Amino acid sequence: MSNDSFADKKNARTPENGSSGVKYPHNIGVERSVLSAMLKEPACIDIAIEHLGTRSEVFFSQAHRIIFNAVLDMHKQKNEHIDVVSLAYHLAKAKRLDEIGGEIFLAELYGEVATTVNLEGWCKILRDTFILRQMMNVCTDSLHRCENPEVPIHQLVDEIESDIYNIRNSESKTNIVEIKDSIRDEFATLQAMIEGDVEVGLSTGYTAIDDLTGGLKKGEMFVLAARPSIGKTAIALNIIRNMALDEHKPRRIAFFSLEMTAAQISRRFLCSEAKISETVFWNKTFDMNNITRLTNAVSKFSKAKIFIDPTAGISVAELRAKCRRLQKMHDIEVVVIDYLQLMKGDSRSDNRQQEVAEISSGLKQIAKDLNIPVLVLAQLNRDVDKSMPNASPLPKLNHLRESGAIEQDADIVAFLHRDRDKAKEVLNETQSVDALFIVEKNRNGRTGMISMNFFPAITRFEVASKYKDGDGPPPGTA
Repeated sequence: MSNDSFADKKNARTPENGSSGVKYPHNIGVERSVLSAMLKEPACIDIAIEHLGTRSEVFFSQAHRIIFNAVLDMHKQKNEHIDVVSLAYHLAKAKRLDEIGGEIFLAELYGEVATTVNLEGWCKILRDTFILRQMMNVCTDSLHRCENPEVPIHQLVDEIESDIYNIRNSESKTNIVEIKDSIRDEFATLQAMIEGDVEVGLSTGYTAIDDLTGGLKKGEMFVLAARPSIGKTAIALNIIRNMALDEHKPRRIAFFSLEMTAAQISRRFLCSEAKISETVFWNKTFDMNNITRLTNAVSKFSKAKIFIDPTAGISVAELRAKCRRLQKMHDIEVVVIDYLQLMKGDSRSDNRQQEVAEISSGLKQIAKDLNIPVLVLAQLNRDVDKSMPNASPLPKLNHLRESGAIEQDADIVAFLHRDRDKAKEVLNETQSVDALFIVEKNRNGRTGMISMNFFPAITRFEVASKYKDGDGPPPGTA
């Protein structure tokens, strides 16, 4: 029997080939071989599911899709034996036996292959042709949407890019690893860490923070949250500065600022590095003798690999696309986002909690897909400001604004906390106020508190001392 059987021709009209006359990639012979293997050996069904998933669209022939779905339905019933006779009965009950070509077609399908040894290779061919059809569909659909755009152009570009990324992302599958192999690999990694050949995490430039958290680790989402005007952007810029200007191993960083312009950020970097308050420029009290410090700051940052994107209201899909391009072009090692609640979800949900949950999940996925740390700033809700009798004023995980999903998705959640009013008493660049860096959640390590000094005039943080979890806050900061 030829590869293009009667049933295949009868059911050739599929969502993949449409009516435009475009020839879509497919291999009917390979499809028949896969189904034949599934009918011959029950173990082959699990192998096929592992490599193809449960989407019947991976088959081009409509008849093959019907058979594949029927086999999956029967496979769910653990006590139901699957062979040509039982499958024919199952399809007849569903009134779909004639649709695929009857019992004769199933008998011919069963005899398609003599051995199932090449099943994994056949599945790969099916996945490859399915991905090509998906790409063709996306490209065709994109052309139509570009001819008659119904949404703003920037949104259309985001949606098309997201569609393509989803195809690429769906190609990967989780490999099952035997524990003995994983244990051996991890032991080798731990040895390499001890010997200093492998980094535990990227240093933030604050030894106390690195000791507590292990630094910014690949594939992890680090959430740093605070109330407005506490200094979360300031400490994020301090961390970026420390990483980018590290003498031994300067890092390449992507900074997405949804609140400040590139000019404002650059000015912050310069003034903080030169230890000069920005206010001296506004009130015209700048001392020209300090020009050397500014010049030195400019010289330092001219070598830094910091890529600033000040796009307001960026979506997860757009951010993901930009991160991929930056990683490909500049091999970025860290992504910093200021801040999560200013982002938009891809689904544009009317439910803000659901949208924030989608954003949080998307950022975690970016960290995993690109295998780099993602440092996300976030806001706390107003409850942390309320003074309650016999209650600690320190922020807790339930103070994360708008969604508990942030707490769930994050590998590390840290809070920045201080008395906001104390900063009003600061008169010059050398005066500081007490602050706390609180690691409240650490999926792979310890929690605890670090006492810091914040210099509001020059937006710099310095470590004062470290406090272990349970010791309570440093005196005078509670």
